[in-house]
Amino acid sequence: MTLLPAQRRQEILRAVRGGTAHVSDLAESFGVSEMTVRRDLGALARDGKLERVHGGAVDSAEPGFSQIEVERFDIKDRLGAAAAAMVQDGMTVMVDIGTSTLQLARHLHGHKITVVTTNLAVVEELLPDPDIELVLPGGVVRRNYRSMVGVLAEDSLRQIKSDILFLGTSGVDLEMGVWDTTMIEVPIKRLMIAGAGEVVLIADAAKFSMTGMVRVCGPESITHIVTDAPLPAACRSAVDAAGIEVTVA
Repeated sequence: MTLLPAQRRQEILRAVRGGTAHVSDLAESFGVSEMTVRRDLGALARDGKLERVHGGAVDSAEPGFSQIEVERFDIKDRLGAAAAAMVQDGMTVMVDIGTSTLQLARHLHGHKITVVTTNLAVVEELLPDPDIELVLPGGVVRRNYRSMVGVLAEDSLRQIKSDILFLGTSGVDLEMGVWDTTMIEVPIKRLMIAGAGEVVLIADAAKFSMTGMVRVCGPESITHIVTDAPLPAACRSAVDAAGIEVTVA
């Protein structure tokens, strides 16, 4: 059935909120040209219903942490367990914001480690564990996403080194560029990357069909990827060229 433009735009908005963000995927899903999709996305962006980014769009109404936490929970738990297996006693571990990294933290109990994080949900999870030393960089609290951002956090992270960083993402492009939808979080992520001996990207398969507003880093900054399905074939050349290890949980 052919949809009227208004109907199609509502369906496109629903698809973007469900995680489908690329213009090509939307065009294929709705049986229209990419140019038509771009016009629809432009109209939705002008109405304030979504935010245009390179190659697609993201939902302009950022969901809260508690809403995101329950999405694809079983997958995130598998990824968290697989990532936590890389941690050894005595390590200094940086943990990025996000719900996948929270699942990682839930699998860190029992280790004698130092955890550096701007993720307040991770702090809440690990606070009762006396074997884990917690280091908080400080900063301004983003209540909706339970994170700390700003110049105080950034200045602190410039003084900290870690053995390993567990990095979250809003989306990964075919060149293995890592993207985030929230501009204010990007300096924090980049400083964590700069201070880490190893960088482990935790990204479920859906993230490889999503994008963001700001590029965090390229494949040269990533040493390991933990995901739940084989990577898209189009990503393999970038992964192989950068020597990135991949764990499918």
